[in-house]
Amino acid sequence: QLVESGGGLVQSGGSLRLSCAASGFTVGFGSYAIGWFRQAPGKEREGVSVISRSGSSTYYADSVKGRFTISRDNAKSMVYLQMNNLKPEDTAVYYCATDLSSGTLIDPITLASMWSSATVYDLWGQGTQVTVSS
Repeated sequence: QLVESGGGLVQSGGSLRLSCAASGFTVGFGSYAIGWFRQAPGKEREGVSVISRSGSSTYYADSVKGRFTISRDNAKSMVYLQMNNLKPEDTAVYYCATDLSSGTLIDPITLASMWSSATVYDLWGQGTQVTVSS
C-alpha cells in the first residue's frame, strides 16, 4: 500500500514536504516508479511529478517546474515531494501512485511519455490535503 502524509494549510509562498510511504510490495520498492498526482474540487486528477525506479529520472508538470522537487529513498521505501513557493492554485488533494502490474513505467521512453496519465497507475494512496491561502 501507499500512504501519503505531510499535507496541511500554508500561506501563499510557503513550503510543504509531502511523504509517500510504501509497504507490502512483494518485489523491492526500487522496482517501481512513483508518481504524484493532485485533484482539486471539480477538476480532473492531474499529474504533478514522477520519479524513476532508481531516482535518476524525474519529470514535472509545467505548472510546478522550478517549485516542486521529487526524491526517493529506496532503503526506506519512501518518496518525497518538496513543494516551495506554493500558490493558491496548488490547493488540492495530493496522491502518490505506482504501476504495479503493467510495467509501463519501467521503460524510460514510456515513463517520459505516459507518466502523467492517471490510467497507467493501478495502486493509489488515500491522499493528503494541501490548502494554500492567499
